[in-house]
Amino acid sequence: MKLGIVGLGGIVPQCLESIKEIEYIECVAICVREPKVQLAKEVATKYQFNKVYTVYDEMLMDDEIDFVYIGIINSLHYQYAKKALEYGKHVITEKPFTSTVEEAEEIINLAIRNKLFLFEAITVLYSPNYIALKKYIPQIGDIKLIQGNFSQYSSRYGKYLNGEVLPAFDPKLSGGALYDINIYNIHFVVGLFGEAKDVLYNANLGYNGVDTSGIVTLKYDNFIVTLIGAKDSSSPCHIIIQGTKGYIRMNGSPNICESIDIVIEDKIETLKNNSHKNHMVNEFIAFEEMYRLNQLDQCYDYLAHSLKVMKTAVRARKDANIIFDADCI
Repeated sequence: MKLGIVGLGGIVPQCLESIKEIEYIECVAICVREPKVQLAKEVATKYQFNKVYTVYDEMLMDDEIDFVYIGIINSLHYQYAKKALEYGKHVITEKPFTSTVEEAEEIINLAIRNKLFLFEAITVLYSPNYIALKKYIPQIGDIKLIQGNFSQYSSRYGKYLNGEVLPAFDPKLSGGALYDINIYNIHFVVGLFGEAKDVLYNANLGYNGVDTSGIVTLKYDNFIVTLIGAKDSSSPCHIIIQGTKGYIRMNGSPNICESIDIVIEDKIETLKNNSHKNHMVNEFIAFEEMYRLNQLDQCYDYLAHSLKVMKTAVRARKDANIIFDADCI
């Protein structure tokens, strides 16, 4: 599995470090904007590949590349994924999958039509702890409440307060707390319980209409979920699933799922199944295995999940009257 990487955002070094640990994945190229060429060459030297592109189409014409990994600003995920699929490349795109439901449906249908792999890189779904907790849910009785909090003060928030709007705080570029950080909470819950009947979003909006923090409320038939995501303040992170016979607590942020406590009748069992320091390793192991074994059906099951999450995120965003430029296309 040979990767061409798009972008040099903060997630890209983590990606490159993760694939160093996986035998069957190799990065062979990177595509960046012209001002980033020198930095890209340094990255290429460090990770032992030599192809640096500044024209995306030229990288997509490189026959050595099987997969394109898209690690750029949120608003460009759809455009870059679509073009790669049209060139016959398989695609891994960072979260959020797209900006709108329509964009998600289009690239999913394009991948299925052309029998290509398309993955959303969302670490929580592939965490060994998250996978293991699923079998414990029936043991805690009827679910009544779920509460989650992923709050992390952004290093870019100070600049935002001083009037410098970087992509993470720009609704024109599909930024904001919901899509950047609370999306992990949504993936966690929707992955276990599917789509909610009702979706509400109470958000703290900044001077340009971006959500700097907020609370998503999901209403299911028999239980209620509240999910906090914040980039303007910090808090201990967790998700707790409360049932009539006990509860399950995920400790730490959902993108890592550091450990899981299962508490039933005052007896505590703790799951600590993560074996890699880099939390991206597990998802890339899964991507490579599905590709190597040609498990398209499993890939498309994950895409169906990504679509459910995107529908939930859009419903939340519209409830808070948050408008992206992608909504107007």
